[in-house]
Amino acid sequence: MHSDKGPVSLADISVRQGISLSYLEQLFAKMRRNKLVVSTRGPGGGYSLGGSPDQVCIADVINAVDEEMQIADKDVSNGSPSYEPCLTEQLWEELSAEIENYLTTISLADMMQNDEVQELSRAHDLRQNQPNLL
Repeated sequence: MHSDKGPVSLADISVRQGISLSYLEQLFAKMRRNKLVVSTRGPGGGYSLGGSPDQVCIADVINAVDEEMQIADKDVSNGSPSYEPCLTEQLWEELSAEIENYLTTISLADMMQNDEVQELSRAHDLRQNQPNLL
């Protein structure tokens, strides 16, 4: 949302989104390795998208940061000696696949054009620019 002003610092993202800087550093390192973002060093440095927002889907971002898109949390992996299939396992696997398929249809450009996302971005910007009165 702020890339038109040049690279965006993780500190700015941290403040705007209320996410710890150390966690953002971990996420962005993974996204950089997957070429979703590029870093710029020095004054005015930060991160920029590695490509066009219409070429990056939400599933790309989730997969890049190693977040598994599975609904069911299995206690024991398939293939282990104590594995027993759950009666609804296939249902959960199909739902997980549907969610991933759906997230491949939404690009960052789609998100940026969403009215609710734009409103949230404006609200975050206003809060960030307000003096702290405490």
